[in-house]
Amino acid sequence: MPHDTSALLSVRDLRIALPSGTLAVRGLSFDVRGGEVLALVGESGAGKSLTARAVLGMLPSSTRVTGSVRLGELELLGARRAVYAGLWGRRIGYVPQDALSVLSPVHTVGAQLAAVVRSVSGVSRRAARERAVAALERVAIPDAARRARAYPHEFSGGMRQRAAIAMAMLNEPELLIADEPTTALDPSIQRQVLDVLAAQREATGAALLLITHDLGIVADRADRVLVMYAGRHAESGPVEGVFARPRAPYTAGLIASLPPEEPVPGRRLPAIAGVPPSGPLPGCAFAPRCPLADARCRTQEPEPTPAGPGGSLVSCHHSARLPFPADDLFLRDGVV
Repeated sequence: MPHDTSALLSVRDLRIALPSGTLAVRGLSFDVRGGEVLALVGESGAGKSLTARAVLGMLPSSTRVTGSVRLGELELLGARRAVYAGLWGRRIGYVPQDALSVLSPVHTVGAQLAAVVRSVSGVSRRAARERAVAALERVAIPDAARRARAYPHEFSGGMRQRAAIAMAMLNEPELLIADEPTTALDPSIQRQVLDVLAAQREATGAALLLITHDLGIVADRADRVLVMYAGRHAESGPVEGVFARPRAPYTAGLIASLPPEEPVPGRRLPAIAGVPPSGPLPGCAFAPRCPLADARCRTQEPEPTPAGPGGSLVSCHHSARLPFPADDLFLRDGVV
C-alpha cells in the first residue's frame, strides 16, 4: 500500500521485533490526517504503545523496527537521533501514561516548561517563565503562577497529567501522541484531562493519535478508530460506522462486552473467551477465541480489505457472516 501523501503521519508495513525475537507488531499500516483524532484500540499487549514509541523513535536499539513512518515527507525510521530531537516538542508532542516519566522530580514544573520554551524559541528566561505560567493557566491549573514554583510531587495525579499536556503543547506541534493519558485517574479527573486535551488540540489544530483501551473514550472523542489484535490490524474506519456495525468478530466482541447503560437483572454480560496469544500463530491470531473460526482461519492470515464507507477496512475471512449485534454469538461460548 503506497503512502497517502496528504496525510500528516503515514505508517506502512510497520514491524517491531523485540530482543527476544518476538514479532510484537506485524505489518501495521495507517494514516493520521491533519486535525483529526485517530484512536488505537486493543487489549493489553496488542502493540499500541510499541507503535507509538516507534513513531516517536523511543524504542531501544535492541528492538528491530522495519517498514516506513513518514511525518509529511520526512522519513523517520532509521533517522539519526538529532532528527528526532528536532521534532520532539516542535512538530510532535507526547503525553505519556505516567506524567512523572516526562517531569523531572528535582526541578519545578514551571522551570521545566520554561526550558521547553527556550529549547525552541530562545526567548529570555523571564519571557519563558511567563509562557510557562500561561500554559499552566490554559490547562486549568489553579493559581498557576504559584503552582509553577512547585515540584511534580506537590501536584495531584490529575494536575501532573494536565502539566504534561501543557508541556506537550507549548510549541504548538502538528501531531500529538497521547498514550493512555487517563489511566489510573478517577472518572471525574479523566474527563477533566480529556477536556483539556481536546481544548488544547482544537486551539492549535493539531492531530491526535490517542492510544487507549477505553471504548467509551473512543466513541466520545475520536474521529476514526484502528482496532489492533496481537500486533495486527483487525478493523479500522470512522468511529460512528465501526461502532454502529463492526465487521471484525474481535471488534464486535469488544463492543458487545461493554456494560449497558441500563443493566438487565440476571442477564449475563457477553465477553470474549480466552486470552491473546503469547506469540505468532499460523493464520488469524484471533482464531482460537473466535466463534466463527474455521480451518481457513487457522492456516491463512487475513489481510485488510475494504469493508464500508469512509475507508473502512477489516481483516477477517468471515466478516460477511458476522451477526449484529453479536451479543448472543459471544454468550453461546458459555462466558459469564
